Amino acid sequence: MSDPIRDEQQRRYPENPLPPQELTKPGDESALKPRPHYHGEFYRAADKLRGKVALITGGDSGIGRAVAVHFAREGAKVAIVHLPQEKDDAQETLAAVREYGGEAIAIAGDVTDFGFCKQAVEQVLEHFGDLNILVNNAAYQQHRDEVKELSLEQWDHTLRTNVYGYFYMVKVAVPHLKAGDTIINTGSITGLEGSARLLDYSATKGAIHAFTKSLASNLIKRGIRVNCVAPGPVWTPLNPAERSAEEVAHFGEGTPLGRPAQPEEIAPAYVYFASNADSSFVNGEVLTLLGGSPRAG
Repeated sequence: MSDPIRDEQQRRYPENPLPPQELTKPGDESALKPRPHYHGEFYRAADKLRGKVALITGGDSGIGRAVAVHFAREGAKVAIVHLPQEKDDAQETLAAVREYGGEAIAIAGDVTDFGFCKQAVEQVLEHFGDLNILVNNAAYQQHRDEVKELSLEQWDHTLRTNVYGYFYMVKVAVPHLKAGDTIINTGSITGLEGSARLLDYSATKGAIHAFTKSLASNLIKRGIRVNCVAPGPVWTPLNPAERSAEEVAHFGEGTPLGRPAQPEEIAPAYVYFASNADSSFVNGEVLTLLGGSPRAG
């Protein structure tokens, strides 16, 4: 028998070809057409994170925005970190969190700056009085067709954002985390399979996966769990902001579902890892979300 809720959920997501478009980096989500789905219309919250405080880097848009909203719906107080030029997107995220009765703050800065990371954690502690969940999600990527096109400056910036930024946040957050608290990193299928045109980005995501497993082993004696979500293509500003209009039209159509994921389809995995009710025995895992593909195990 047909399930009308399931059928409607499958029908409502945008399918390829998507409208050709170009965005300017770092990518304004409000300019993305169609707009990404992040509210989780079919999601059913259960107070899994009631009383928790979460810090999410790259929380202004894309996956980070969806995670902020879903965490808030589960009862968490949320702080999002974003680049100064992403202020408008950050304000929309705050409004969405508050729409569900959540409490949230936005902190503008660059995770490649260790001093800023320290200030961000201090601001969270000052405002909320605690920190229980760290989500490392901020990322930079830029496709290059040839190795000769990948500059030393881009290589350095990608590593500083995607790897150093993760370590910096861990370095300053861990002293304030307690048994039962969690760290969730955002990886990628490119870190498991590689990507010919994303040499630097893929390298950082592979590093993040190894960092997750190593940190999980390091912190488990303190009762702090560390896990990683590694998605395939997701409809966020990160991708259209550095692809051609024609590439954007076909983004994600190679998945078995024939389309990219929407952020709200990825966010529940972060809730799962953050919730001790759901994943208290899960540590050091890299969870791939690939739209039905059996690749990478």
